[in-house]
Amino acid sequence: MSALTEESAPDPQAAPSRGPDHRQRAIRRSVGGLDSRLGVSRFLDRALNKIFPDHWSFMLGEVALWSFVVLLLTGVFLTLFFDPSPREVVYQGSYAPLRGETLTAAYESTVRLSFDVRAGLVMRQVHHWAALVFAAAIVAHLARIFFTGAFRRPRELNWIVGLTLLALVLLNGFTGYSMPDDLLSGTGLRIAYSVVLSLPVVGAGLAFGLFGGEFPADAIYTRLFVSHVLIVPALIVGLLTVHLAILWRQKHTQFRGPGRREGNVVGTRLWPTYAARSTGLFLLVFGVLSALGGLVQINPIWLYGPYEPAAVSTAAQPDWYVGWLEGALRLFPPWDFHLFGYTVPEIFLPAVVLPGATFAVLYLWPYLEARITGDHEPHHLLDRPRDRPVRTALGVAMATFYTVLLVAGGQDVLAQQLSVGVEPVTWTLRILLLVLPPLAGLLAWKLCRDLAADPHYASSPRSPSYEAGRNGP
Repeated sequence: MSALTEESAPDPQAAPSRGPDHRQRAIRRSVGGLDSRLGVSRFLDRALNKIFPDHWSFMLGEVALWSFVVLLLTGVFLTLFFDPSPREVVYQGSYAPLRGETLTAAYESTVRLSFDVRAGLVMRQVHHWAALVFAAAIVAHLARIFFTGAFRRPRELNWIVGLTLLALVLLNGFTGYSMPDDLLSGTGLRIAYSVVLSLPVVGAGLAFGLFGGEFPADAIYTRLFVSHVLIVPALIVGLLTVHLAILWRQKHTQFRGPGRREGNVVGTRLWPTYAARSTGLFLLVFGVLSALGGLVQINPIWLYGPYEPAAVSTAAQPDWYVGWLEGALRLFPPWDFHLFGYTVPEIFLPAVVLPGATFAVLYLWPYLEARITGDHEPHHLLDRPRDRPVRTALGVAMATFYTVLLVAGGQDVLAQQLSVGVEPVTWTLRILLLVLPPLAGLLAWKLCRDLAADPHYASSPRSPSYEAGRNGP
């Protein structure tokens, strides 16, 4: 036994081993040297043990994040085949109705991408669906933040960052939607040109500068492309980074409940539970978007045909995230007026004033509510909508207002489906636009008051009065 022990013991005079132990020691020394200079282990320890609350509504922001990742992946593929050029080419691809036609390179490359590039149509449709889901998830995420009061101090800055992200997403969606140069997108681009032109004093110069001349100008093809694939995505990535950094620094909000206080977070650790859950959500989002792209047709530009300035397709609606602007243009009366010697056309109020006022109110809302209520304290526990009936009523009324506008964006389709004239449908929607929002807000306010008065809820840990009762007056 002793001989075996002596034989297996290392000889201190022997040359150092070059096996796995030596490599492990070298790795430890390298990592230790890096850690002593950058403090990586301390950061990773804090990061991997960060707590995230357990509630389904907190995943809405992640749905937006993973949709953006899918957008980037599919966008890289599409960029390799798209030609953002106004030069005229003769189409010789697989789609017979357009074969032999003279088209712009932008439209021709999009049709060729759809029919002649392997997986091209699937990638186009996954990209389009991802854009729609991305915008929808951001709107739902912001609605959750609004109705639960997560915008209050100290998170006003992150609310502003989120709203700016939404504005950039709307802009990037519109630029991408306008790039193929088909009849539908060209009509939308012409409307956008008219909206910019309607601005008093600066409209003509700004429209000329943005579009590179009088519409349709050749420079707009390259400008849309550069904006869509480079400038706006870079801004979105930057703001997403800022948004997540602020969230990480300030910690996550949470709903009231047992053991939850203003000074703590109850939930699961980032590693491994939350990381596994987030990975599963990414795979789910990727799978759903892939299924939509492969099974549900969207934006069939070959059916619309190439853009012609003198032509406008019937029953034409944009994507939903700008559908409310289309509805505003259709419902607002044709009022024009004179300002400082300039004629302000009828599209100025619905297309410039309305969205401008909407975003201005949303940007200022955290400060307006704090001033009206006198509540300037920091909050880490969320409200339930029933606990703030006035805020909930205003939010429901606003959502109803824009829902009616969204429906109005397809008022010609409604008229066709109902076999009635467009004028009666338009007037009906105008009346609903004025009547439904206050009614919906009043109903929401009454419902919140009744739910908050429920004695079972008042004695629940989810109620603000529960914690106040425990702490005394």
